[in-house]
Amino acid sequence: MAFLTSAAERPHHAYVFAGPEGSGKSIAARAFVAALMCRAGGCGECRDCRLALKDHHPNEFLIEPEGRDIHVDTIRDEVWHPASRTSPEPGRKVFMIREADRLSPAAADTLLKVLEEPPADAVFLLMSARAHELPDTVLSRCHVVTFTALSEAFVVNALVTEGVDETKAALAARLAGGNLGRARRLAVSADGLKFREAARDAIELAAQGPPGGLAAATVVLEAAAEYKKNLKGELDEELAPFMDEKGRPEDAYRGAIKRIETRFKRKERRAERDYVDWVLLAVSALLRDRIAAGVGVRAADLLNPDLAPGDVLGVTRAAKGLAGIEAARAELADDFNLNVRLVLERAFLSLVELAA
Repeated sequence: MAFLTSAAERPHHAYVFAGPEGSGKSIAARAFVAALMCRAGGCGECRDCRLALKDHHPNEFLIEPEGRDIHVDTIRDEVWHPASRTSPEPGRKVFMIREADRLSPAAADTLLKVLEEPPADAVFLLMSARAHELPDTVLSRCHVVTFTALSEAFVVNALVTEGVDETKAALAARLAGGNLGRARRLAVSADGLKFREAARDAIELAAQGPPGGLAAATVVLEAAAEYKKNLKGELDEELAPFMDEKGRPEDAYRGAIKRIETRFKRKERRAERDYVDWVLLAVSALLRDRIAAGVGVRAADLLNPDLAPGDVLGVTRAAKGLAGIEAARAELADDFNLNVRLVLERAFLSLVELAA
């Protein structure tokens, strides 16, 4: 943070924020962007800061993977061309590339050309949990800022400071695996823990036999579809700062509006797959608690200390089921072309086979 505070005054043209998921890269990046945009160096209160802290600033270009990779056309349309144009508002342009290790070879080559001859008013932020997979040619032109995993105590303290009940903060921190952004969503949102209900229902069904294993997959998919459906209202909220009194787009912000709409469409496409992963992560946590309780771990040390571990599964079945669920998560994260239902059915049937 001390390095970035100093860098905001005279920024280098490119940075790589490297560190594991949940280590605070996104939060730090938003604060850094706000400091770059703000005339006061990051007051946190002005319009520039408020927009930057929500990834909504017109001069901020957010690039994310479409499916598995970041394609060359995306870099060309959302980095190459905007970098050479006048920014929508006076001031710097900032290009934030999330999961930068997913740049395709052609996309990385196109980005490299921009990094080799960067515009004077542009700053590039590449974020990655696997920065070592970035091409050396790209890394060599960036300052690397390394982040480490956040401790559970740090996440709990941050949430409590923001007004979250301590018990709920501890639960959110454990379920989020130290990811502060995810923990905040779990703790603050009214439906933040709804995915855990789907996980509990799926485990109970899978424990009943093969038909229950298939039904468990349906429960997860229906919960994911409902989550995607409820996203609709977010787009209007994101676009509100760029509309006139009659609710029409202001001409000066048409480019920003288009970028927000594009980003929202990507989020919609990923929504169901992301929610499936959250449910599977909750299933893993519940199975882990069943194993832990079976070998004498205290209730206070469970990942879900507010729930009784239950006895529908023995320790051996829970352990085999945990392996199957984690294998499914790995498959779905690695290959976006898989049939999600088939992967889920196989995962939940792994709980059933031992019963037979």
